Amino acid sequence: MTRHIVIYDPYSIVVVPFPFADKKAAKKRPALVLSEKIFQTHTGHTTMLMITSATHNHWYSDIDIQDLETAGLTSASLIRQKIFTIDLRLVIKQIGILAPAEQKKLQHEISNNIAIRKNHHKSQYTIHQPDTTYKKGSQNK
Repeated sequence: MTRHIVIYDPYSIVVVPFPFADKKAAKKRPALVLSEKIFQTHTGHTTMLMITSATHNHWYSDIDIQDLETAGLTSASLIRQKIFTIDLRLVIKQIGILAPAEQKKLQHEISNNIAIRKNHHKSQYTIHQPDTTYKKGSQNK
């Protein structure tokens, strides 16, 4: 049976089969859609962030989801910056969407942690100059 591809709004919260390295079976887990619709339409894939139980140890830049009802979640959860791309045919269903205030918080965290930043004053992307002290095969300390 062929699954119909659904295109999701960015910040949609969906359920996907999430594989675990130490197990053969996948479990159904929530995830946050990051991709714009144009990317999804052209590739049939979407880039996502992991959503996990808030009972796990916090990582740097984890975002607690406060509005669980809008998100479609039933227990305390957080967004973790574990990025993955998945075929849209594997998405089981949409359960909610990230609340606008939490979208802004996520945008802030991602812009501080991912090396692609837009210079809003000049409408250009920031170009990072390579670290000239780096030598192939060495470790920066």
